[in-house]
Amino acid sequence: MFDLNFYRGKRVFITGHTGFKGAWLCKLLSGAGAVVTGYGLKPPTAPSLFGLAGISRDVDSVTGDIRDYVTLKKAFDAAAPEIVLHLAAQPIVREGYKDPVGTYGTNVMGTVHILECVRESSCVKSFLNVTTDKVYRNREWVWGYREGEELNGFDPYSNSKSCSELVTHSYRDSFFADGAVAISTARAGNVIGGGDFADDRILPDCVRAASAGKKVIAVRNPYSTRPYQHVLEPLYAYLMIAGMQYMDRGYAGCYNVGPDESDCFQTGALVDLFVKHWGEGLSWENQADGGPHEANFLKLDCSKLKATFGWAPRWNLDRAVEKTVEWGKCYLSGGDVRACMDKQIQEFFGDGGVSWKAGCRDRT
Repeated sequence: MFDLNFYRGKRVFITGHTGFKGAWLCKLLSGAGAVVTGYGLKPPTAPSLFGLAGISRDVDSVTGDIRDYVTLKKAFDAAAPEIVLHLAAQPIVREGYKDPVGTYGTNVMGTVHILECVRESSCVKSFLNVTTDKVYRNREWVWGYREGEELNGFDPYSNSKSCSELVTHSYRDSFFADGAVAISTARAGNVIGGGDFADDRILPDCVRAASAGKKVIAVRNPYSTRPYQHVLEPLYAYLMIAGMQYMDRGYAGCYNVGPDESDCFQTGALVDLFVKHWGEGLSWENQADGGPHEANFLKLDCSKLKATFGWAPRWNLDRAVEKTVEWGKCYLSGGDVRACMDKQIQEFFGDGGVSWKAGCRDRT
């Protein structure tokens, strides 16, 4: 396995660090001993994982909008990063329908802005743009999409992330052809895990219903198939890609990051797993409202990531849901959610030889 000890002392700049995935990523990098600067909006939910887990103790946190190039550039130059991980995005499909202008502004021009910072920098060696499995033109195939398939997302969110990919490719070819900076994109499937409080996501809705002692009401299509995975799976892959291309630019490219085919579940089956692990008589009911267009069937072929790095998922979906429930019950009982994160990270890596120490870079 790729050893996270690589990041000890490395200067890392993360956009979107206050979001769900960003907070977990900051925790991982802090424990690995990295010097992290995060740039993002205030946490997108209340409560938020970023606040509950005290992530601001682990990183230098700068509040700013990715669409504000002047503020971003100032924070970027002050951090002088060696590695840049771009996560800032408007990530919700339905929100993209409500606010397409804001979605394109964040997801496309935000990518332009961070790449401009990289282009004008002399210290960056590795850049990774995190996009989504929804960048592909979805033909409802029963097999997984590969990295060479057509990029053409249907809805404003998906399409804006396709555009973000194309912007990255253009900058790579136009400004980084000399190999001075290794440039990659990572296309991840749907993630679950403790601390996701976003609206219009199935497991956060499940936790909210369970905490209120109510039946889970599923308003999305329970028959849609998605590549669900625990949030630690893609985050570890991102760090592996960024680290490996830092050491050898030959690893730069585009990578799918998703679960094995056996863990591409229908949404209804995912809720079944949640109900099983939560217990306490919890049940759910399908009240699908139709809603705007979303793909019914989507999964990824991750053969390239596996063949290139020897990577493989560590937790199947049943375990991922179990850990999501564990975190949710810890939070609802007033437990130490920061310690719960540390415990789950250590369990995730197990005896795999990965160096990670909880609280290694506490900045208080």
